[in-house]
Amino acid sequence: MLKKDGKDIPTKAGTKTNPKSQKEVPGQMLDKASKEIPTTSGTKSQIMMRLEKMVEESDIMHGAIRSVDMDEGVFGIAHSELIAKEDMQQLFEHKELGIAVIHTYIWYMYDTLMRGTELCNRFNFIVASRINTTFITKNPTSVMNELVDRFMVAGDNTTPSLYFLPFNSGNGGHWVLVAMDLSRLMVYYLDSLPGDWSKYPSMKKTVDAAILKFRSKKNYRNRKDITWVRVQCPQQNNSIDCGFFVLRFMRDIIALNRIDIPKMVWNNNLGFILILSDISSNLLLNHEYVLFS
Repeated sequence: MLKKDGKDIPTKAGTKTNPKSQKEVPGQMLDKASKEIPTTSGTKSQIMMRLEKMVEESDIMHGAIRSVDMDEGVFGIAHSELIAKEDMQQLFEHKELGIAVIHTYIWYMYDTLMRGTELCNRFNFIVASRINTTFITKNPTSVMNELVDRFMVAGDNTTPSLYFLPFNSGNGGHWVLVAMDLSRLMVYYLDSLPGDWSKYPSMKKTVDAAILKFRSKKNYRNRKDITWVRVQCPQQNNSIDCGFFVLRFMRDIIALNRIDIPKMVWNNNLGFILILSDISSNLLLNHEYVLFS
């Protein structure tokens, strides 16, 4: 019986995943890498069908849950996530992704792509359940301080690095990705729907305030205003895939290993619309011992 605790996860050599999906090569061309990525259309992969059968035969379909314990390396603080029946259904029935699936895939990326490498000093993750429209509306100062605390954990931040914030518009709404470079006062906005950060003015105000407060606490000089960049992204063609796109945005940026995200990273949608068999099979295949043991 394999343990459920995050620190007992076999990494790199210990996993049973296809090496192509296990590790990205930093600096590779994303449009080239995307050619082998399966799409949402067509029949389910053998991996998906096998995992779906495992879920059906497990006690998780009868109310059981699994706890995924993540160490401080992932989000800067220890974090636990509960995986239940509805989270499995989001994957197998192609529904909108919730926070539990978003967090668990971030954990997977950290554990398989970053842990023990220099990428840990270049890319950081922020807990999505603490920073969203609902909480900002209720208490923007508290949310701002949450961001500042996360920034403080990572050290001086004088070397360029990115903080990934999967941001939800609230009440099961739309997912976008906000990537912050504190050293250069740059914020990248990635959205699989048309528009920019002006759709979420309270989010932008809170992020800007947190960056400035952090720099003030560190006695860094603010030589210029914070610059927001709208990255040209592949666009979803339905109303449910935004969470999958945010996960893919993060994974591709880490694979590219660039802090300064080009305005146009992806050439087009071709090969990008993964979505289901790529993200969910990687997630579940690598952590099936967490979910089904």
